[in-house]
Amino acid sequence: MSWLSSSQGVVLTAYHPSGKDQALGGNHGKGGEEATTSRRYGQYTMNQEITKVTERPPFDRSSSQDSLDELSMEDYWTELENIKKSSEDRQEDQEVVVVKEPDEGELEEEWLKEAGLSNLFGEAAGDPQESMVFLSTLTRMQAAAVQKRVETVSQTLRKKNKQYQVPDVRDIFAQQRGSKEREVDGAESQSVRTDENKYQGKDDQASSLVVGEKELTPGVPEEASASETDINLEVSFAEQAVNQKESSREKIQRSKGDDALLPSFRLPKDKTGTTKIGDLAPQDMKKVCHLALIELTALYDVLGVELKQLKAVKIKTKDSGLFCVPLTVLLEQDQKKVPGTRIPLIFQKLISRIEEGGLETEGLLRIPGAAVRIKNLCQELEAKFYEGTFNWESVKQHDAASLLKLFIRELPQPLLSVEYLKAFQAVQNLPTKKQQLQALNLLVILLPDANRDTLKALLEFLQRVVDNKEKNKMTVMNVAMVMAPNLFMYHTLGLKSSEQREFVMAAGIANVMHLLIKYQKLLWTIPKFIVNQVRKQNTENHRKDKKAMKKLLKKMAYDREKYEKQDKSANDADVPQGVIRVQAPHLSKVSMAIQLTEELRASDVLARFLSQESGVAQTLKNGEVFLYEIGGNIGERCLDDDTYMKDLYQLNPNAEWVIKSKPS
Repeated sequence: MSWLSSSQGVVLTAYHPSGKDQALGGNHGKGGEEATTSRRYGQYTMNQEITKVTERPPFDRSSSQDSLDELSMEDYWTELENIKKSSEDRQEDQEVVVVKEPDEGELEEEWLKEAGLSNLFGEAAGDPQESMVFLSTLTRMQAAAVQKRVETVSQTLRKKNKQYQVPDVRDIFAQQRGSKEREVDGAESQSVRTDENKYQGKDDQASSLVVGEKELTPGVPEEASASETDINLEVSFAEQAVNQKESSREKIQRSKGDDALLPSFRLPKDKTGTTKIGDLAPQDMKKVCHLALIELTALYDVLGVELKQLKAVKIKTKDSGLFCVPLTVLLEQDQKKVPGTRIPLIFQKLISRIEEGGLETEGLLRIPGAAVRIKNLCQELEAKFYEGTFNWESVKQHDAASLLKLFIRELPQPLLSVEYLKAFQAVQNLPTKKQQLQALNLLVILLPDANRDTLKALLEFLQRVVDNKEKNKMTVMNVAMVMAPNLFMYHTLGLKSSEQREFVMAAGIANVMHLLIKYQKLLWTIPKFIVNQVRKQNTENHRKDKKAMKKLLKKMAYDREKYEKQDKSANDADVPQGVIRVQAPHLSKVSMAIQLTEELRASDVLARFLSQESGVAQTLKNGEVFLYEIGGNIGERCLDDDTYMKDLYQLNPNAEWVIKSKPS
């Protein structure tokens, strides 16, 4: 990422209409000062100097890009030329997003806030107990990533002579270790705890988690796994990287150029169920995002790749319309028309219009629409779309495809977000395809909801295009080459670099785009090790709350034994061992006791309820209702059909089981 790290302040601007180099502001200063540039040819630029656009470099293979053919790269450069021509006919005012490169310590301070650890510094630093439970759930490499950032912030605050006390980072982590050693409570059989004795002296492995009677061990290192195509979601990605770093060096070097024949990565079956984004309650998803940021940072640290976040500090954007409008504003408009809408209506309609023309059209997405027509269509859409008077029959298929790409380019902030755009670009620098996929998985989790939902709709559409490659001649690499400059808002404009380097960078982001399309079904999965860490946090928080409540009740002279009897789960009171009671408040059969067996799955539980319903229930079976795990060591989790109930019961014996529909 050194090619992006030279500037102290950068600006992402929205669509530049004239196609000419133009500075919106010319302040270039020392660290922390804002600098502004313009976006040219429909691309966001992240450079300091305004220079002329260089011609695209001639094709030249590099050792790390052996699998990229000349035709594929030709699609990339042709798309840039099309973007240039399109920009010359756009005459709207620019919308500006100013992005500040943080001063020393600011980046780490912002990182700690994003990770939910702001009380480890600043005025609250003297009482970091709220973070002790969180820190106790971290793996060794995650804790190292946190410690590194806390040290930097502490040193910076000392330099600034802050009036409040700045804690020594060693004290914070000493408290965390001491707290972990003291909090061993054998009576809490349902808790998730670190089995330190089993792995004493093996710091390079992730902690073993124990829930009730079920032990969740880290498993064997990836290089010893039965299948090289399996994605291990039970062990921290950073811990896996440490295990592989020395032993797999030769294999890593060989895998760098393996882009044309990407492995068929798959997720091994997990008996406790696969957790997808959208399956968890908001409070647990917030914890997942904190852990995902720490894990991503730890992975980049282990692999020696710089991870820098940017921050939008000044935004001038439109508050209505279709193009150059923030996703959140668009969705607010759209939800007034269609409540519950999660993807902009104009985005959905453009995709629908393209598909109405048939996905077998040769050169789909690659062949541009006429620039003059695109300009006129944009103006007409702005005026008539929400009135419902726009004539979609007049929109040619290639024009609709150009409008879709234009919509993405003209978003005031990147679809991949200002904060994580650099991290997405840096994925190309990770050594192996598996590690690149792991990083993308974490980055997708970190995206804002609106960005993530829109990205998912886009990738699903692109896959449908690829599925028709025999007729439309658009392979996954062709589509990746065409979409990369639109999605990543990236070009080497203004950078003094060799033609060879420019080619390698272009090929790099195209390969990241390739991964996003090919492995999209894997990328919306929440790794099991992160879900287990959330379970452990919840268990430890419940334990602390319970102890505090007991103390309070004792002070208030309540009968402690009476309280403890009341504290028992209602399920335990009337359900025998090995049986769960499933609630279905919206079905005619509102409750049922079900015997747990080794083969009983969530789909079987649903089938038993729905078999007793009328014909209406058959429509419910097609994705309208789901079995949920609620309470215990999780807030709420929607179960996939292949979840084995006995295994999950052992993981969370105090949960309640409810059949209901997913919230919109």
